[in-house]
Amino acid sequence: MSQTSFFYRHRFSVTGTGLFLLAIGLLIIFWSWDWFVPFVNRKATTALGRTTSISHLHVHPGFVTRITVDDLKSEQPEEFKSEREPFFTATHATVLFDIWNYIWHRSISLPLIALDTPHADIRRKKNGQNNYTFGSSSGKSSDSGFSLSSIKELQINDGHVQFRDDKLQADMAMTLHTTPPTGPADRGTIVADASGRYAGQPVTGHFVGGALLALTEAKTPYPIDLSVKNGPTHASLKGTVDDPLAFKGTKLRLHFSGPDMSLLYPLTAIPVPQTPAYEITGNLDYNQKLIRFDDFTGKMGSSDIEGTITVDPYQHVPFIETVLHSHRVDIEDLSGFIGGKPGANTAAQKQAEAKDPDILPDTPINVPKLQSVNAHVTYKGDHIQNKRLPLDNIDAEFTIQDGAIDLKKLNFAVGKGTLASSATLTPAKQGFATKAKFDFRQIDLAHIMTTTTGAAAQGGIIGGNLTLNSTGNSIASLVANGDGGLTLVLVQGGDISALLPEILGLQFGNAVLSALGLPGHTRLDCFIADMPLRNGIVNTKTLLLETKETRTLGRGTVNFKSNTIDYSLTTRAINPTIFSLPGAFNITGQLKSPTVLPGAEIIGRAAASVGLGFVFPPLALLPMIQIGVGKGSLCEKAVHAVNDNPAAGIAPGGMTQARAADARVTGRHQATSGAHSGKNAFSPAEVRAAWKKKHKSGQ
Repeated sequence: MSQTSFFYRHRFSVTGTGLFLLAIGLLIIFWSWDWFVPFVNRKATTALGRTTSISHLHVHPGFVTRITVDDLKSEQPEEFKSEREPFFTATHATVLFDIWNYIWHRSISLPLIALDTPHADIRRKKNGQNNYTFGSSSGKSSDSGFSLSSIKELQINDGHVQFRDDKLQADMAMTLHTTPPTGPADRGTIVADASGRYAGQPVTGHFVGGALLALTEAKTPYPIDLSVKNGPTHASLKGTVDDPLAFKGTKLRLHFSGPDMSLLYPLTAIPVPQTPAYEITGNLDYNQKLIRFDDFTGKMGSSDIEGTITVDPYQHVPFIETVLHSHRVDIEDLSGFIGGKPGANTAAQKQAEAKDPDILPDTPINVPKLQSVNAHVTYKGDHIQNKRLPLDNIDAEFTIQDGAIDLKKLNFAVGKGTLASSATLTPAKQGFATKAKFDFRQIDLAHIMTTTTGAAAQGGIIGGNLTLNSTGNSIASLVANGDGGLTLVLVQGGDISALLPEILGLQFGNAVLSALGLPGHTRLDCFIADMPLRNGIVNTKTLLLETKETRTLGRGTVNFKSNTIDYSLTTRAINPTIFSLPGAFNITGQLKSPTVLPGAEIIGRAAASVGLGFVFPPLALLPMIQIGVGKGSLCEKAVHAVNDNPAAGIAPGGMTQARAADARVTGRHQATSGAHSGKNAFSPAEVRAAWKKKHKSGQ
């Protein structure tokens, strides 16, 4: 068979093969992967639920195929169309795809993802809407088999992120880049820097972490080095995590410091009252159920503090278990927990406090913050160091549940005695519905005087209780709206001339002593106060102050609504002695600066005209006296004495002598009062006119 006849017979096959090879050649010469760009754009838009596009597509086939896109852009979702910047852009994005692994094992493996100058604009509104939640416009989803472990290396060159969150009051700009691996054991790092505002405060941060692929390798600890400055608050976190995705093997050291722990709320979502400056360091551990800040130690003001905080963030309302302990504590460092302001006041604060009529803390309790967590807190302070307070240690426990506070105990040791308190605060329309009780048991007055004045003092035992039922949003409003009362007993109280100036203040205490007409270094045998509180006004059932020679009786009111006092004290000899009847005086005005008004002559006459009756149900106080200060005390005897003979006063025929005695006492008081106040003393005629005017006004 001839060669010509062979080609002739197969001419169509040869021609077809030639045309096919020519077509392949032409396809190779003129092929452009950009023909698939519209297809890629449609698929990406559908998958992400927002308009996504590329300008060019480059593919380098092989067992590991390299795919590069140019000018990647993903627009904002429909709800964020008003934003000026796209959600994400990148000049180039390269992905290496292991086709061989996919063919044989049906799993996705991406040896490399590289992003050149990526820029992301992340936003969350106050209503919770965000632009970083992706979804398909068709509502369908599929399991692609992709996970973080599919990525072997992530490269970011000159990355930028703009983060805005209206709920967190955050607006931050971040730059980030990666460093390449330096060896088989090193997978590189990711470095990020941030600046802007967070929680309305200026914030800066610096983060160095392991490569993204190290997150999925449990055998390789993932390194973390983070430092944050949010306003005046500083925090740093350093260490490693063995398996970050499984929450295992945490070895992190957390350090934070600042002028006030309440400023930590935006960073931690844990409400803390105002505190003085602090610095605390401890171990941070977490697992799939709990976050634990363990074995931390530090300083808060002049107090040391240590303990453990455990947070369960996965409950509907996060639960916090806190165990705190101090070896030495300044009680003023804890004043923020009762509505006060810890630390020394500035000149402006002192000026504002002087103008504030409230003598009790009026800082509102923040209800929304309390409702953001549930908590159980215990705190023990071994030794209280504060020269102005006679407290020795503190033992506290309270819970917060759905915004309600259950103060199970707040106990202080005072010498050999105890000041114990408990309370419940339930959220109400006007703040908190509150029930509180304070018990004074066997408190040694000598210990109080020695602690506060530094001077040696003799005995004296205090016992009693204080109750309060009220609704309000601060200590001041709770008392101003409250019902309850104070019952207090003091026996063998030592030198009253040292006691009153210390309790009432030097100037005011000396004025009261002068008005009482008591000689210096008078020993106090008994003091009884039984004073009910009704709608913010303290009245007087019983007020008795007894020495060996005299008995002082009190009556009047203290108004915490207006922060005023209208009170009178009358001193009489226990055994009627005509020449030792100093009479009565009044304490009136604002609680912060009351006025001692001498009125001995007038009140003495009024008292004489009614026999100075002093009647109250004293026997009802005996159980409290016996529990508070012990049986057989001088106060118990005084109660029996007053019960048997409740009337004491001026002898019927002794009016002239009493008038002379009253005038002498009035003169002594006016001299003392004038010396302290710098004002002219009242004359007897001025006092008489003031008293008549007082009675005519119906007061």
